[in-house]
Amino acid sequence: MALVGRRDGRNFGYGRQLSYAGPQALKDLFAGGHFATVKAHSDRWQAFVRWCRSEDGPGYNDAREIDRLTLQDYAAYLRQLIQQGELSIATAQNRLSSVNRTLAALRGDQDVRIASPSQALGQKRSNVRTCAPDGQDRQQVQRVIEALGEQQHERVAAIVLLARETGMRLREAILADLPRLQREAEHFGRINIQDGTKGGRSGAFAPRWIDATTGVKAALQTALSVSTNRSPNLLNRGESYATFLRQVVRPAREILHVHGLKGLHELRAAYACERYEQITRHTAPVNGGQCYRVDRELDRQARQQISYELGHNRIDVASAYIGGRS
Repeated sequence: MALVGRRDGRNFGYGRQLSYAGPQALKDLFAGGHFATVKAHSDRWQAFVRWCRSEDGPGYNDAREIDRLTLQDYAAYLRQLIQQGELSIATAQNRLSSVNRTLAALRGDQDVRIASPSQALGQKRSNVRTCAPDGQDRQQVQRVIEALGEQQHERVAAIVLLARETGMRLREAILADLPRLQREAEHFGRINIQDGTKGGRSGAFAPRWIDATTGVKAALQTALSVSTNRSPNLLNRGESYATFLRQVVRPAREILHVHGLKGLHELRAAYACERYEQITRHTAPVNGGQCYRVDRELDRQARQQISYELGHNRIDVASAYIGGRS
């Protein structure tokens, strides 16, 4: 048992720190097994703990203080992230579900929970994109980059370029090992996206090579030009990822919105749609393409390749970027 105190004590007996208590209660709940499930819930619980400690949160470090209003405030915070394009609906719902599960493990009951994560977020999960993504028009992207540069947001402009040219996630673009990628582009004619990847998918067992096109090389060169000396990525020396998001990325989002770009994640979808057209010679389904009706095998191959290039291991995920099979 992971209990370290009285069951009615701080964090229901699971220690003094909220960040420690949640994972310990989950380990008890799953009797020391189901390691992947425990880790997934624990990671999402840590996101909740970070919110609790942030300026937006209530400052709690004791699970006994968490009530339904706390969870409603957290749902409102996640809603805002969705609207800003910083978080997907599925991720937000998973975070609320994991908070429900972890609180139940800590409390020993389900008296404090979000009954319906989808209703609390005002969003329904959908894995199929139905609207054409922003950022497909390269002139639009160029206008965004120029506007960012005019406001001294050069590092965010570099992220925009990397996301559009390589399909990188925000975290991947920020943490990319730029010198390594440039060497790979020069020596191999392709780059292997490994840094900041989701779910620990990195290293030799999870290669993610994409062609180093002229656009990719230009994006890498731009990122290197705005990266500080002795830093391999877009973070300054001593600058944390969280600080970069708060102080650099967030203030620049209004510029994206003014120029018709809902969020940086849209650029991944724009990349995917472009790759679909390059592979199949048909426009992406979300843009009205009919390749699935004409050649199902070619459509399948394109979805498989796009899923790989975006860092996923399931072909069905491609539908969230390029549209469904219809």
